[in-house]
Amino acid sequence: MDWAFIYLMLVLKIPIAMLLFIVWWAIRSAPESTEADNADDTGGSKTRRRHPRKPLPRHPRRGPHGDPLPLPPPRTRTVVAKAKSTDHA
Repeated sequence: MDWAFIYLMLVLKIPIAMLLFIVWWAIRSAPESTEADNADDTGGSKTRRRHPRKPLPRHPRRGPHGDPLPLPPPRTRTVVAKAKSTDHA
């Protein structure tokens, strides 16, 4: 039981310690010199621009084949029913 505790507490911390060391090393490293790249620089962008997309059509798409919208259902009036009075004498 003692060896399992030592294994879990010490040996499994090694990957975490290595990750922290790599991050520390990356932060402390000096940026790469780009003087050779600046000599060939023509002032343009190195990224390739894409062509703009075609604009979406202005008319709304209706149905799978451009069918017109279905007609709305007919309007109906609701009937309010009043209870009949029952006079029992």
